[in-house]
Amino acid sequence: MTDTGLSPQEFRQTLGRFASGVTIITARGDERRGMTASAFVSVSLQPPLILVSVDTRAHMHALLLQDDVTHFGVNVLSATQRHLSDHFAGRPGPEDQVPWFEHEGLPLIGGSVAQLVCRKDRVIEAGDHTLFLGFVEYSRYTDDDPLVYFRGQYHELG
Repeated sequence: MTDTGLSPQEFRQTLGRFASGVTIITARGDERRGMTASAFVSVSLQPPLILVSVDTRAHMHALLLQDDVTHFGVNVLSATQRHLSDHFAGRPGPEDQVPWFEHEGLPLIGGSVAQLVCRKDRVIEAGDHTLFLGFVEYSRYTDDDPLVYFRGQYHELG
């Protein structure tokens, strides 16, 4: 008898009970690209490491695997940036409403609660996702409230 674990639907429903912030992962290849991600976690304070999990079917996955893509950004969205989460998750929305700015050539999202510039440190295959470990070289942040995702819906603190 083979134990296959939970079904994808049951697993998604269960993990949806974990409230998380919403991030946009950004990188530049031939053009700037962004992807909504809630699978983001701090890994280590010394050295400063973070991890993002990217579906192998995502365009961002192929971009981050490129040898010449050495850095990526993590943008923690503010409570007012739900439209950006939707846009980068593939839901319709105008590109001209994205408040892009660059830090040393890396595209980041303006108005975010926090931005991290990460050097790609390790790439780890993990099922239908790949884990990208990033060494944080630069950060900036505000005291604005973050956008929160819980049970498949957006929420605000307060």
